[in-house]
Amino acid sequence: MYLEIAMFAYFVVLFLTLRDVRIFKRTGYRSYRKGAMKGLVASSVVLVGAIAVEAKPNLGLLIVLIGLFINHKGIRERVFTSAGTLDRFLGKTDYVKRK
Repeated sequence: MYLEIAMFAYFVVLFLTLRDVRIFKRTGYRSYRKGAMKGLVASSVVLVGAIAVEAKPNLGLLIVLIGLFINHKGIRERVFTSAGTLDRFLGKTDYVKRK
């Protein structure tokens, strides 16, 4: 059961990281690039925790929790103006012209 919890956390962090990458590619906002970079580090930590769950479940889940805290993104620019729920979930935004 512990491994399933750790792997679910890993896939959530990976999904949010890919969503940040998609938003960054569409808008160019640096806060989303920073969030994607934090997501890569956090997904690595969560994966290490998921591997450690096999040996010591408590220590492995602690490492997963630390990875989830690393994934904290912070304040972002407003990118969703008229998007629906599914579009927000998938990170679909309008393209922003670069100056």
